[in-house]
Amino acid sequence: MMQQAADFLEESEALYELVRTIRPDQYHQQTQFKGWTVNDVITHLHVWNQAADLSLGNEAEFRALLTTYERERARVGLRAFEAGWINALEGKVLLQEWREFYLGMSGRFRYADPKRRVAWVGPDMSVLSSITARLMETWAHGQEVFDLLGAVREDGDRIRNIVILGVNTFGWTFINRGISPPSTIPYVKLTAPSGDIWEFNQPSGSDSIEGDASEFCQVVTQVRNVEDTDLKVTGEIANEWMALAQCFAGPPEDPPAPGTRFMVEGHAAETADSRQGTEGEQ
Repeated sequence: MMQQAADFLEESEALYELVRTIRPDQYHQQTQFKGWTVNDVITHLHVWNQAADLSLGNEAEFRALLTTYERERARVGLRAFEAGWINALEGKVLLQEWREFYLGMSGRFRYADPKRRVAWVGPDMSVLSSITARLMETWAHGQEVFDLLGAVREDGDRIRNIVILGVNTFGWTFINRGISPPSTIPYVKLTAPSGDIWEFNQPSGSDSIEGDASEFCQVVTQVRNVEDTDLKVTGEIANEWMALAQCFAGPPEDPPAPGTRFMVEGHAAETADSRQGTEGEQ
């Protein structure tokens, strides 16, 4: 069985538990990520979970989805394509459909051959990489919802998957920008949510990154600027990497400006009141 599929399920469930008791109007509140709403986040995750599942089980249908995506994104844009693909579902109905789908999807990936190659929007990838990417995207887009709702995130050691993805995409970060990767790869030493110490690459006297594993994940997924973390970044190469880090595919993206992504503390009490008022409705 593939552990990453179970980790994907746990990460999806953590986001579901956060969102399931919010008020209907909160689905339309804008996050700090490009003005996306909570509806937009769940829609995006649901559409691309379906795409990944099709790439595993029916490549012809995945190719058809990809053709539609490329045409409609050019014509109406990503948000409109995604909303159209799921028939403009919103709110609790969307939330439940997203959950029902990822529950089944995680089981299908759990028993798949992790080394098998599957198609994707960019280059083909392994099944293991595919489900790890879904875990990463669920965690990354989940952050804007946690921030909006003023909720403190409690990560598990399953984020090691994202850490490894971040470490492995050191060279990609530079190549994606047309820059030759530095010959020195910084040493990375992180404290896991459990308190374990995770170390990557050879110790270096010149370039290193040390600190909290969750904050490292925030930087490589571009949900925080490195200046808004307590990571200890030493050396020119390490600093350049953390300023540009991008562990996800696609054209180069810049991280958020310092101070623009943060937990909105004013929403915390409101969200808590909302949950108390809706618990009996579940």
